[in-house]
Amino acid sequence: MPASSVTPLQALIFDVDGTLADTERDGHRPAFNAAFRQAGLDWHWDEPLYGELLAVTGGKERIRHYLERCHRALLDEPGIDTRIAALHQAKTQAYLVLVASGALPLRPGVARLIAEARAASLRLAIATTTTAENVAALLEHSLAPGAAGWFEAIGAGDMVPAKKPAPDIYQWVLKKLDLPAAACLAFEDSDNGLRAACGAGLTTVVTTNAYTCRQTFDGACVVLPELGDDAATQPVTLAQIRAWHSAAQV
Repeated sequence: MPASSVTPLQALIFDVDGTLADTERDGHRPAFNAAFRQAGLDWHWDEPLYGELLAVTGGKERIRHYLERCHRALLDEPGIDTRIAALHQAKTQAYLVLVASGALPLRPGVARLIAEARAASLRLAIATTTTAENVAALLEHSLAPGAAGWFEAIGAGDMVPAKKPAPDIYQWVLKKLDLPAAACLAFEDSDNGLRAACGAGLTTVVTTNAYTCRQTFDGACVVLPELGDDAATQPVTLAQIRAWHSAAQV
């Protein structure tokens, strides 16, 4: 593709859980366990089990998957959908308490890259399966007060019919931004997230974590352990991001 026909980068779209912060192991997992205890249930999701459950996106969907796997008869009980929704709401409240305590810092390089993007007038957006309430809390307590306002579109939770790996949430965000996929770049941490972003036509950078480092990321423009904040980790610059985005269109 001639250089003159390469679409300039105009927006960065971030996943949240595992991408902005390591929220799964140390945030959502203990919050689920707290909700189970509060409900008088003897369920406990340890780290290996939770890693397996992460194959299913969405909190309510993850609880249902766990029941299908370990407590199949409960799914036939009257009112089970209401019980699942109540457990998920209790989990959300426990998660918000954790976030407000400052226990979930952003991953290395995230705040730096967002600051660089804002200084360069790049637009910002979020595309996640977690709830909008969770997103707002994480941005407020782990990035900066009022940081949610930096993001022009926050696609979250049940805003679309199908969650990742379906591309719906990214398509929703692109529509809100009124931008083509070629003008944007996504950041993800998981195979499901990458499939969703690629399904929407987005060039995608993957930063792995302990739960996803062994997954296959075919289709990513680059796979990294983190974005980095110091010379020892070779921090990813905005210039590199632009270069990857341009190269993906060739």
